Amino acid sequence: MTDAPLPRLEFWCDLQCPDCRTALDDVRALRAQYGDALTIELRHFPLEKNKHAYAAAEAAEEAFAQGQGWAYAEALLARCDELARTGQPVLTALAGELGLDAEEVEVALIDGRHMLVVDADQAEGKAIGITGTPTYVIAGQRLDGGKSQDGLRERIVAIIEAARAGQ
Repeated sequence: MTDAPLPRLEFWCDLQCPDCRTALDDVRALRAQYGDALTIELRHFPLEKNKHAYAAAEAAEEAFAQGQGWAYAEALLARCDELARTGQPVLTALAGELGLDAEEVEVALIDGRHMLVVDADQAEGKAIGITGTPTYVIAGQRLDGGKSQDGLRERIVAIIEAARAGQ
């Protein structure tokens, strides 16, 4: 076995998507298994059918800017049904609950300071063939979880272990 670095895992997500909420179990399990050795990057792919997903992605980027992006994204996914019903007020309320500067989240949604990040993610996702969420990209392989997430974590672990072994 070599000391090859672990490949980065991209988690392509719509923060209003119930399937992405379910996929968090796999993300958490991978974090528990590999710790800080595995970099997991949240990538935004807001779907048109989810009215508040784009604003949710912008709010999450502001939460990352404030140092709590993953905590915010996970908490928001836990409330994706509420987001669908209530809309943007959930985004700022959640920020306040997590101790973020909720007013700054609100301002970020108004001034669009994170639009370029969300737009770039969405464009890249389309360019690499992503059509739904959740989708994982690791070591150049795209694993689509929109229809079924069965076996995806095992496939990700196999890719990681092959990279770790230097194969």
